[in-house]
Amino acid sequence: MRITCENCFHNCRLDDGQTGLCHVWKNMAGTMECTNYGQISSIALDPIEKKPLYEFYPGTMILSIGSFGCNLRCGFCQNYSISQYSDANCRKMTADELTELAHRLKIEHDNIGVAYTYNEPLISYPYLMACMKKIRESGMVNVVVSNGTISPSILSELLPYIDAMNIDLKGFSEEIYSSLGGNLANVMENIRLAAQSCHVELTSLIVPGMNDGEDDMGRQAAWIASLDPEIPLHITRYFPRYHSTAPPTPIQTLKALKQRAKKHLRSVYLGNV
Repeated sequence: MRITCENCFHNCRLDDGQTGLCHVWKNMAGTMECTNYGQISSIALDPIEKKPLYEFYPGTMILSIGSFGCNLRCGFCQNYSISQYSDANCRKMTADELTELAHRLKIEHDNIGVAYTYNEPLISYPYLMACMKKIRESGMVNVVVSNGTISPSILSELLPYIDAMNIDLKGFSEEIYSSLGGNLANVMENIRLAAQSCHVELTSLIVPGMNDGEDDMGRQAAWIASLDPEIPLHITRYFPRYHSTAPPTPIQTLKALKQRAKKHLRSVYLGNV
């Protein structure tokens, strides 16, 4: 029986036993199943600034976890070994086990909570919901680092349990997003929803020849400011990775983009420099 996955705008039509573009959601006898539920490929205690979140509990540490899968196809992906494949080496971890670990690290290392990151976490939203409720009950915070590509209705269900998000804004044209297998309008709507509910910071990885135009950055920053000029923007440097072999982004390009964005936004940071 063929069914449609409604978790993101791709709306993959899947035959029985077939997995969607994200490598995660699978048609199991007419029912959609999240195949990476509780599967942890990466786990580390990170500085909150590494997410990057510069204006949310700065100077603290947060337990960061990732799984596998992603619903975009960025040729320059920094974590492609887990985002673009379903055979990542994983360990099973229940929501209770994750909460117990986070609490132990709170006592030992002043951990403030859990960051769902590394691959695209929102495609694993049933697991996130289970974990977020436990983490919130334990008095800790939930952070999501995401590409913003998910059904707005799903994000709205999660937002009451999310304390902060860093969302990738990969460019400011549908042409750019189409080249990455994404949808700009979807991401913009989810940024708007998130900004109404929790602390939000945005990240734009600047890839030469793709999204390094000053006029595009001006339009992007003006739109962010229309939501809230206090939203921090991280302009980060690209390095060759995965399928991309172009040289790293020139530092001068990043500085020029920062100056353009600063015309609209209070906080603009450079990253990977």
